[in-house]
Amino acid sequence: MGKNIDLVFGGYELRITKVYQLIYHINDLLLALIFLIGSFLFFSEATTFYGTWLFVIGSLQMFIRPIIAMTHQIHVGKVRKQRKENARKRGARAVRVRKGSQSYKL
Repeated sequence: MGKNIDLVFGGYELRITKVYQLIYHINDLLLALIFLIGSFLFFSEATTFYGTWLFVIGSLQMFIRPIIAMTHQIHVGKVRKQRKENARKRGARAVRVRKGSQSYKL
């Protein structure tokens, strides 16, 4: 029950999230394809060297996954901070919406 829900007008965070999700999914598809091809290359002694390199490349892509996620979080954090600063300059106030025992800040 303790989940945070962010309601954002303008959709900036939603667009940023969709871009990072696309990058993350493309990386995952390439990762799966590289590991699959690498696995098939291990069936023959003649192609084991290339299979090993594909596994190394796939491992590097696994390293990239959390970097994509962290970059997304940093990017969204900067956008939120900038939006708060802009709202403060305009004199805008935060609006809270309550539903039952939960409170949402707009």
